[in-house]
Amino acid sequence: MHSHLLPGIDDGAEDITHSLELIRGMRELGYKKLITTPHVMWDMYKNTHEVIREKLSVVQQAVKEARIDVEIYAAAEYFLDEHVEELLRNKEPLLTIRDNMVLTEFSMAFPSMNIKDILFEMEMQGYQPIIAHPERYVYLEKNKDFYRELKDVGCLFQLNILSLSGHYGRSVTELAHYLLKNDYYNLLGTDLHHSGHLEQLQGIEVPDSLKKLIESGQIINSRL
Repeated sequence: MHSHLLPGIDDGAEDITHSLELIRGMRELGYKKLITTPHVMWDMYKNTHEVIREKLSVVQQAVKEARIDVEIYAAAEYFLDEHVEELLRNKEPLLTIRDNMVLTEFSMAFPSMNIKDILFEMEMQGYQPIIAHPERYVYLEKNKDFYRELKDVGCLFQLNILSLSGHYGRSVTELAHYLLKNDYYNLLGTDLHHSGHLEQLQGIEVPDSLKKLIESGQIINSRL
């Protein structure tokens, strides 16, 4: 429920050949349904509903012609910026993972002052915010209370599977294990961008803390 498989619209798949390579690789890993989530980050990737749906249609047709047995849908990964504030102000619908669930992210470099205000407005409009890869906001290592504040206002948390492998660095891995230990996560995603990610996914070991969350039903991927 978090990947970048649509061709040529963000920092994920470069073209349709690359899209098919990644989708085929995911199918070989056992994935049967993919909800890909191109960036909506207005300074860099000005992706609209129309752009995303058009690219999704192209990919779905290519998957069908290539006879890859996988379902593929698209939502978006919204960077919480002035553009998202404008969308909310204008009551323009956001693309959802399912029902009212919206994948969101914010700056990995420094704290953003109005994150909770934007998330609150999303919830007031009936959306269920999902915080993408919270373990990657390493500046929160010294402010872990912010994670609890996000949970307390009703956000779901999504773990990048590769965060467990050290792919993003030691601090990210440590934060991922902290959040796992404290039962923060609700969803798992690959955040797949390229073939290097695909190769690393093949060797991931599932820690006991994640197995426990899956067995408890707290991880809700199977309901999407």
